[in-house]
Amino acid sequence: MELRELKSFVAAAKLRSISKAAKELNIGQPTVTTHIKKLERELSVPLFDRVTRPIRLTLTGQTIYELSNPLLEGIDSLSSIISLAEERGPVTIASTPDIIPHTLLSVVQKFNDLYPAVYLRIQSANRNEVTNLVRTGEVDIGIIQHPERGSDLHFEPLFLYERVLIAPKGHELLSRNIQSLEPIAKYPLILMAKGTYTRTILEEQLQKNALKYEVIMELESMDMIKKYVALGMGVSIGPKLAIENDDLSKLGMVSLANFLPVDQAGILTLPGKNISDPAEKFMAVMRKMLVTK
Repeated sequence: MELRELKSFVAAAKLRSISKAAKELNIGQPTVTTHIKKLERELSVPLFDRVTRPIRLTLTGQTIYELSNPLLEGIDSLSSIISLAEERGPVTIASTPDIIPHTLLSVVQKFNDLYPAVYLRIQSANRNEVTNLVRTGEVDIGIIQHPERGSDLHFEPLFLYERVLIAPKGHELLSRNIQSLEPIAKYPLILMAKGTYTRTILEEQLQKNALKYEVIMELESMDMIKKYVALGMGVSIGPKLAIENDDLSKLGMVSLANFLPVDQAGILTLPGKNISDPAEKFMAVMRKMLVTK
């Protein structure tokens, strides 16, 4: 017994007409007749009295109809619920604490304007943690700097991740032609926690060049770091994307692209994982807004 056979039977029983059932189901009248005859063969009983017009259900047919109709209505409701759930999400995203409040902010705002019913769940984590969340399928999308070489994940680069010196307005380093970390290492440093990508790169370079340095404060986000740098407590190195126009009244920055790597950043996904329609739409908005940046 197939679902399509029950649908044809219930439609014909409800409308008391094979032709009207075919029209409602948008299929040919012979197809409806075939479905009903197949159902009758499988049950070994006639379901309709075809002598009278309009057609009438037999006693057994009436019983089958009363059992089948609520079943089909439930299946239709389930399909609608599933469709609604797929349309609304959630879309699960993981990204780093510097990307979420800056680059990702405008993307989320645009996506919400276009698809206000879709629920987003955004998780903040460091680069390695984001990679693991994508690999284990706990999130749909990761947004990070380029993953490690040989990664089994799919990476789609969208924008540049450049590192800059961040210092209080008027700081002497801002007027210098900085060609290495040596002059920066002489000042107190305010950095993200150990294990974060930029912190790891920075300390590797400092140690490689045998430079002494002092980290006087660790903070969880670039937004917090900017506040303490603005107070004159130290300098920092972080992504250019974390510096907004409003910050420039209290802070200055100098590109360090001549000796620190400029990374590609973008979308990280797990090959073979089913990506929902809302997640695909979110990535499409990201591509449109960020691919040229």
